[in-house]
Amino acid sequence: MDTNTINDPLSQRELEQLHAWWRACNYLAAGMIYLRDNPLLREPLKPEHIKARLLGHWGSSPGLSFVYTHLNRLINRYDLNAIFLAGPGHGAPGVLGPVYLEGTYSEIYPNKAEDEDGMQRFFRAFSFPGGIGSHCTPETPGSIHEGGELGYSLSHAFGAAFDNPDLLVTVMIGDGEAETGPLATAWHANKFLNPIRDGAVLPVLHLNGYKINNPTVLARIDHAELEALLTGYGWTPYFVEGDDPQQMHQQMAATLENCIREIRQIQAEARDNNRPQRPRWPMIVLRSPKGWTGPKEVDGHQVEGSWRAHQVPLPRARDDAKQRKQLETWLRSYKPEELFDEQGTLIPELRALAPSGIRRMSANPHANGGVLRRDLRLPNFRDYAVEVKRPGATLAGNTFPLGQMLRDILRANPRNFRVFGPDETSSNKLQAVYEASGKTWLAGTLPQDDDGGDLSPDGRVMELLSEHTLEGWLEGYLLTGRHGFFSTYEAFVHVIDSMFNQHAKWLDIAEDIPWRAPISSLNLLITSTVWRQDHNGFTHQDPGFLDLVVNKSPSVTRIYLPPDVNCLLSVADHCLRSRNDINVIVADKQQHLQYLDMDTAVRHCTKGLGIWDWASNDQGSEPDVVMAACGDIPTKEALAAVQLLREHFPLLKIRFINVVDLYTLSGESEHPHGLSDRDFDSLFTRDKPIIFNFHGYPWLIHRLTYRRTNHHNLHVRGYKEKGNINTPMDLAIENEIDRFSLTIDVINRVPGLLVSGAHVKEKMRDLQIDCRNYAYEYGIDKPEINDWRWSMD
Repeated sequence: MDTNTINDPLSQRELEQLHAWWRACNYLAAGMIYLRDNPLLREPLKPEHIKARLLGHWGSSPGLSFVYTHLNRLINRYDLNAIFLAGPGHGAPGVLGPVYLEGTYSEIYPNKAEDEDGMQRFFRAFSFPGGIGSHCTPETPGSIHEGGELGYSLSHAFGAAFDNPDLLVTVMIGDGEAETGPLATAWHANKFLNPIRDGAVLPVLHLNGYKINNPTVLARIDHAELEALLTGYGWTPYFVEGDDPQQMHQQMAATLENCIREIRQIQAEARDNNRPQRPRWPMIVLRSPKGWTGPKEVDGHQVEGSWRAHQVPLPRARDDAKQRKQLETWLRSYKPEELFDEQGTLIPELRALAPSGIRRMSANPHANGGVLRRDLRLPNFRDYAVEVKRPGATLAGNTFPLGQMLRDILRANPRNFRVFGPDETSSNKLQAVYEASGKTWLAGTLPQDDDGGDLSPDGRVMELLSEHTLEGWLEGYLLTGRHGFFSTYEAFVHVIDSMFNQHAKWLDIAEDIPWRAPISSLNLLITSTVWRQDHNGFTHQDPGFLDLVVNKSPSVTRIYLPPDVNCLLSVADHCLRSRNDINVIVADKQQHLQYLDMDTAVRHCTKGLGIWDWASNDQGSEPDVVMAACGDIPTKEALAAVQLLREHFPLLKIRFINVVDLYTLSGESEHPHGLSDRDFDSLFTRDKPIIFNFHGYPWLIHRLTYRRTNHHNLHVRGYKEKGNINTPMDLAIENEIDRFSLTIDVINRVPGLLVSGAHVKEKMRDLQIDCRNYAYEYGIDKPEINDWRWSMD
């Protein structure tokens, strides 16, 4: 290929057509921000044609549609299987325009037809009550990334590419977005992409120079420094820079085609030679003016190429005749009469530029992953059960059998299931997964890594000390039709609080969009929990993620706190089969007492909560008190309290209830899993004291049950932000979830025991003092605490 062809790959005819298609994108982007009527400017622009409230973001839109336009050319040329992710915040106009021009939008939303009336409806819906937002929301065909919160586009892109060997994921990264921590770390994802079995990610770093009011860092460092930064991350950066559209089209056409060829060469060499080595993948740095092709100056201030182009360049166009005239001049500069016919439909020669069918990025099934989703091949979870001959008599590690189950799921599903965790898979006792798969790793290795390092370019266990990146990978993987499981420490799951928020919002909206097929649920195991932080201390004591989860829509959130192995296995099996949910499972990794055989555990988890008859003595009568527990350590301490109470008050009638599914406590009108008022009253009584021992912050239980009949008799114990370097019993006493505090609670709450139980209360306080003194003397809990077993007949 001669140099001239490389430098100017587009013929004059191709250049004109490509530019015309991009002009149409820009016209639509500006139109949806401003116009509620007169969509094709068939008459002079009047105030009533303009929206009364102008909302939207123009600044990054031309750059987005510019890249989209050029990708379409290469999709047609190379029959690419590609999707497009828009990272810049509020970049929807730059994506919605091409999606509409491709015809996909009108196919999905027939009232937004490809004619003048449909265009008017399309414009009006944007950032308008009852319409669509200014991000690439779930309503946007082809989107798996909303961009409502910046920083996750690149990790989402890699998640989509994993195990999709023929997929090209082009991700546009805003230079403001590039300043976030999650995005900065996600550049390292290229060390985890296997060119044999995975697809390719082509990042386009869009340097338009400004955020809302400030310059962006990467746009203000010199070329050599930026190139060194990206090269240091392991990429091969190619630069497309300028503001003249004709020259920029030629540059982008040549550069993008070079990147596609380079990607194909990398993949072909790796696949032909079966060598999954880490290549230097190409990427593009696109430097173009913010608000490109828009107004250059408004009221004496520069707009194009400045921060003033970020949102609405002409904010007073409806009421200010000068700005209205400037808006009309701007819109007419795209020459819509040359782009659309009399009916308002894109002219045939431009329609032909878009790919067809599912090769359109807006119609690619990978961007509607539920249509590609296949159920997991799951082993029988009962096969991993621990034997429970007597409740509360034996110890077992709760998460280790789950690791064995995940191991076999990995084996049975080698192309659509991965396990994610931030350098904690072994710490969380899930190390059995390494028997089926190593940890994905394509960076350098050392000889000592062969001794238990479990590193493998073909690994399916994803470990990186960045919860943000892992969560982004998992979300991208799920949104493109696959399955996953994420485990992390309880104290640090808060790192992904906002990512959880965004995914929950996405799912909540997606459930109401009929054309979006349900995807696999996001399964999150929270372990290394608050009550077993003997040496980590106060920093590792925070069960508050559950409070955050309850803030989100009940249609997509689920919380489970299985008390033992068999309940955990039953819950995990259910979660791995579910769709369109976020399943939060809280289960500690240490040795714990086992209570239920598998059949009983399945029934218990199916109900979500229930009476444990073997721990109750109120059969055939009303209880004097209800002792309830939710979580592994709280369950143990509540059972120990029941045993103490029955030893000292043999006539006291106690009902013991264990809660696995936290949402059963809420009303049936509040959550799909909520218990009816009649069933709740039957279990918890209408007027008897309830002592509830909870894993997390106590006020969450009150929040879920505040409308229940007997709420005024509900007394909750949980974590109260007290503790540091404590033994398990010392920490329990600090927060009053221990057996002695619970026994005192019952004495205080049950009529007739307050005075007669005074001697027992004194004994309980003495035992607390003895336990704490022993812990501070010997560094461990007393043997009778560690060796406690349930022994009531």
